[in-house]
Amino acid sequence: MLDATSLALAAGAGVLGGAMNALAGGGTFATMPALIALGLPGSVANATSNVALQPGAIASAWAYRRGLGPLGGIPIRVLATITFVSGLLGSLLLVWTPSTLFDVIVPWLLLLAFLAIAFGRRAADWLHDRVAIGPTTLVVAQVLLGIYGGYFGGGVGMMVSATYGLLAGQSVKSMAAPRTLMLATANSAAAIVFVATGMVVWAACVPMILGGILGGWLGAKVGARLTPGQIRAWTLLVTFSVTVVFFVRAYG
Repeated sequence: MLDATSLALAAGAGVLGGAMNALAGGGTFATMPALIALGLPGSVANATSNVALQPGAIASAWAYRRGLGPLGGIPIRVLATITFVSGLLGSLLLVWTPSTLFDVIVPWLLLLAFLAIAFGRRAADWLHDRVAIGPTTLVVAQVLLGIYGGYFGGGVGMMVSATYGLLAGQSVKSMAAPRTLMLATANSAAAIVFVATGMVVWAACVPMILGGILGGWLGAKVGARLTPGQIRAWTLLVTFSVTVVFFVRAYG
């Protein structure tokens, strides 16, 4: 059992993570470090964080359901199935990764996520002007995104946006619904594996879930009053700071 201070930390991190996801993504940057601070091994913290943020991901996917349709000529159900299977594989890879090895890998995953958040949309626009991808390439990319989403998931939303940005005629608004569904699908697959293998510390997960629900609501309220530049600056500040801390922790 966690004491009152630890419960407050878990809930507070859930609020921040839920708000970040509602604003621009990157909630993992708030929840996973808090769980590690509570003494959880890195891989267990990542699994617990995934499950804690899942209710918000499902709610977002449900809210966007009317905007779903074929993507790049591929039925959305096919892409969702690919993502689910790939998410299962990615989460199993996490289960099989020793915690000591994960602690060495995770700073690089955080850096990759930070770069995706910082430059993903700009990279997508640059690539869109130069290349066009077909259905086969999209399927391969979706497999890799699903594996990453199941294994870690930080910044995967921006990675999905960058990938879908290569599809001709796909606006940022039209990508919101399929992107949100794929994130929820990969997270759901991972959550099944993490719960089944006992990697979730429920004493920390439950208050984080409750905090995440509150944070999602607050994030939506605050987001309506902030400019896109302010939201982006805040997200980049948090993600960069956490990435630096994890590099120092692993290699300092």
